[in-house]
Amino acid sequence: MAGRPGSWGGLVLRAGQAVCAGLCVGIMGSSLGFASYTAFCYLLASMALQSLWSLGLACLDGYALKAKKDLTSPILVSLFLVGDWVTAILSFAASCSAGGVVILFRRDVLFCRRYPQLPCGRYELATAFAFLAWAQSATSAIIMFWLLASS
Repeated sequence: MAGRPGSWGGLVLRAGQAVCAGLCVGIMGSSLGFASYTAFCYLLASMALQSLWSLGLACLDGYALKAKKDLTSPILVSLFLVGDWVTAILSFAASCSAGGVVILFRRDVLFCRRYPQLPCGRYELATAFAFLAWAQSATSAIIMFWLLASS
């Protein structure tokens, strides 16, 4: 199955999650004023956790590929499943809350026009990368669930 632990597909999926989450952290962390908004702080914390989880599993996938190890035992898949579901839910909640604040700023209260010093474009970009990281994390969680159910 594409994306299973210890495969090239799994490595690419985990690397994509780590890159998107890392870009989100970098962009949001370097944006001025993000700490004044709880949703953006939550996004930063959630994506930091996502990037660490994904980077760790990408390293594990790389090791498994190099050493030709099998990572599809039910116990390992169960661990991956729980971690993926937790990070996917946290990432989705954080992405949605940050997206709501971005839409509020941009379209509803027009903060971005009134306060041009706010880096609204950076907030939007970080939120977009967060949604991409979540989509990959959810895909990985579904694959883990499928593997566990079929074993």
